Amino acid sequence: MIEATLIILILTLLVLGGIEYYNHTFVLSQLPIRIHVNGARGKSSVTRLIAAGLREGGLKTMAKTTGSAPRIINEFGKDLIIHRLRSASIGEQVKLLRSFANKKPDAVVIECMAVQPQYQWVAEQKMIQSTVSVITNVRPDHLDEMGSTMEDIALSLSNTIPFNGTLVTAEKDVLEPLERVAKSRNSNVDVVDANTISEDYMDKFPFLEHAENVALALQVCKDVGVSEDLALSGMLKTNPDPGALVIWNLDFKGTLHHFVNAFAANDPKSTLQIWNMLEHRMVDNSTCIFLNTRSDRRYRTNQLMNLVCNEIQPDLFIIRGDDLPKELHELIDKHERMEVKLFPEKASPSQLFEYFASIESQFIMGIGNIVGWGENFVSDLKEFRI
Repeated sequence: MIEATLIILILTLLVLGGIEYYNHTFVLSQLPIRIHVNGARGKSSVTRLIAAGLREGGLKTMAKTTGSAPRIINEFGKDLIIHRLRSASIGEQVKLLRSFANKKPDAVVIECMAVQPQYQWVAEQKMIQSTVSVITNVRPDHLDEMGSTMEDIALSLSNTIPFNGTLVTAEKDVLEPLERVAKSRNSNVDVVDANTISEDYMDKFPFLEHAENVALALQVCKDVGVSEDLALSGMLKTNPDPGALVIWNLDFKGTLHHFVNAFAANDPKSTLQIWNMLEHRMVDNSTCIFLNTRSDRRYRTNQLMNLVCNEIQPDLFIIRGDDLPKELHELIDKHERMEVKLFPEKASPSQLFEYFASIESQFIMGIGNIVGWGENFVSDLKEFRI
C-alpha cells in the first residue's frame, strides 16, 4: 500500500514537472529577445540603460531589477515597486517571465538575482535561457559564495553565459575564463571599452553614471539591432535606480554641502572609480569621505580605510564605528594633512548633521555600509536637500 502511494506521488510529480517545463518553454518562445544581466557591480544601472535604449529603438521592452529596491520597469519606462511577502527567491523569475509574456514584448531585460554559482546556473540555463548575456565586471565580492580568487569569481559569474548566444562584458583583467566558457558554449564575446563614451555625453545625465555601464548597454542595443544614436538618446531618459549616484545640494543652517551616496559601491575598486568620476566636479570644494562601518565587517572596513588614506586622501575623513582596526592610527599619523573625525556606532544621524552644520562647505562622499543605520541616515538627509 505504501509503495503504491509512493509510486502515485512520484508519477504525479513527474507529470506536474513535465507540464511546468512545457509551459515555461512556451513562455520563452513568446519572448524573442532575452537579456540577462550579471556581474559584481552596475547590474541594476545596466539593466535600466539597456531597457531605455531598446525602448527608444522602438522595441516593446519589459525589465526587472533586483537588490534592496527591486523594480519592474514597464514598456513605458515607469517603475513598479515589487512588494514581496517573503524573502527573495530566484523562483520569482519564472512567474515574472510568464507575466511579461502575457504583454507580448519584443525584449525582456532581467537582472540576475542569484549569488551562489549553482543558482546562477539554474537562473540562466533553466529559467531565462538568454539570447544576450551581460557580465558587467568581475570584482572581489560575495567571497564566501563565489570563491576567494578573481578566477573563481569569474567562473561563478560565467554560469550565466548562454549557449549559442552572445556575451557582452567590460571585464578585461579576468577575461580569459569568461572567453573560455563562452567558447565552450558556442557564444560570441563582445568586450566593450568605457573610453568610447565621451565625457561630454556622460555630463548630460541628470545623475552620475559610469561610462562603462553606458558602453555595455550600447553594445547590447547594437547587438539586437538598435542604432547607436537612438540607443544613446534613449539612455539619457533612464529613470535612475534608487541607489543611483545623484549629487545632492544640502543646506545645514546656512552651511552648504554637496553629497554623493556611494554606499552601494562597497568595495575599494568601485569606490575609487566613483571618486575619480567626481574629481572634476569638486575642484572648488574641500573634500570629505564619510565611512559608515560595521563591526562584523572588519576586513572591508580595513580595505576602505586604506583606500581613503592612501589613494583618495580627502581633506576630511569622517568615520562612524566602534572597535576600529589598529591600522587606523598608523594611517592617521602617516597622513597628517588629512583631518579625521570619529563617531561611535551609537551616534545618531542627527549628531552627524549637527557636525556638518559646524564645518565649512564640503563635497562629501558616503561609503561603506548602507543597511540599517545607513538607510536611516540617507533618508533623514533628504530633509536638508535644496
